[in-house]
Amino acid sequence: VQLQASGGGLVQPGGSLRLSCVSDGFSYQAIGWFRQAPGKEREVISCIRASDDKANYADSVKGRFTISRDGAKNTVYLQMNGLKPEDTAVYYCAARNSASPRPRGGVKDYDYWGQGTQVTVSS
Repeated sequence: VQLQASGGGLVQPGGSLRLSCVSDGFSYQAIGWFRQAPGKEREVISCIRASDDKANYADSVKGRFTISRDGAKNTVYLQMNGLKPEDTAVYYCAARNSASPRPRGGVKDYDYWGQGTQVTVSS
């Protein structure tokens, strides 16, 4: 089971980035995007359910970020628009095998993790 996250980089405030999370084709219940800023806990910002592509977002990114899934390419995307300096973090994707009672789940709910990709928002 492998997840590969990519697409991070340096962008100016107000800019956009699209992150990709490629899996090796294994079945999962949902994939989530997390981020971790220096000195802060890892937080789940969005997730998408495999059965119906139902998405959920943290308030901090709602309206700016969009998660989507291309099953044929085994890829989940996170389109990030209107980036702010406070979005600077290492971003991770993770997959879970079963549903969580919480809308996006938490770190412990996810079974497989990709490596992080750095997103830096700065002028």
